[in-house]
Amino acid sequence: MKPRSTRRPGGKRSSRSGNFGAPRRRPNLRIEDIDFKNVELLRKFVTEEGKILSRKYTNLPASFQRRLAKSIKRARNMLLMK
Repeated sequence: MKPRSTRRPGGKRSSRSGNFGAPRRRPNLRIEDIDFKNVELLRKFVTEEGKILSRKYTNLPASFQRRLAKSIKRARNMLLMK
């Protein structure tokens, strides 16, 4: 029995789309700007239902996303956001 080929019918290779080796583009945002008192900025990263958007949609680095989530939760706790 022959081993399976990596080619799909039609001559196309099966590969996942996306460039995983490319670094994420850094947004026009400083980490100092992410603060629980900056409600206008925080509202850009929250849905209408109040859910925090994921990194997939915000396109933020991991350290920015962690600080963003903490700031949103603090703003909710201080009743600055819902």
